[in-house]
Amino acid sequence: MSASTTSNPARATVALSAKALLLDMDGTLVNSDAVVERCWRDWAVTHGLDPQEALKVVHGRQGYATMAILLPGRPMELNHAENAEMLARETADTDGVVPVAGAPEFMAAIADLPHALVTSADAALARTRMAAAALPMPRVRVTAESVGASKPDPEGFLKGAAELGVDPADCIVFEDSAAGIAAGRAAGMRVIGIGPRAAAHAPTAHVPDLTSIRVTSTPSGTLHLTLTPA
Repeated sequence: MSASTTSNPARATVALSAKALLLDMDGTLVNSDAVVERCWRDWAVTHGLDPQEALKVVHGRQGYATMAILLPGRPMELNHAENAEMLARETADTDGVVPVAGAPEFMAAIADLPHALVTSADAALARTRMAAAALPMPRVRVTAESVGASKPDPEGFLKGAAELGVDPADCIVFEDSAAGIAAGRAAGMRVIGIGPRAAAHAPTAHVPDLTSIRVTSTPSGTLHLTLTPA
């Protein structure tokens, strides 16, 4: 699928085309940073770790994978057990969970177009956060239970493409984190980076939020995306 930019580098408009969109949740559709930081700061302190250093690796990954990075050599079964506790705590805490700017309009615009949610959250947490942000849950979704490996492994995005019946090269990923962007690229997909975390990780294109994206479709099923960075 094609991509082009305008000639004005100060405010370049990027045009992309695809057959399907694969959407991360946290940081991309839903701003859940307040909850994530509360829970992971507490976890880091409990384990004698620097919370600021811990927060550098938590975004985009499943909790057990984050724990394995922060506590190398610890038995993985302990990571999985504590991840279950972390998921339960995060699911119970929706204080500060809000939609990313432009997310309601974006989700309305793609409601009848091929798209899937591909998130490191489990199904319960995904439902809770999408509901807290008053966003519709996509019909096709790949959650933590659906995969054997966490982002940055590409499994989730490849599974999302397969469930939509679309070739990976014809999919565009929306992501905010280093792990998520790496997963999308490893899947052979183009990646639109959303928000400040994404800018440093070489996405195909980057926008500050979803207000900068317009999606239209043709009768043949091609999706046209126009991105106007701030």
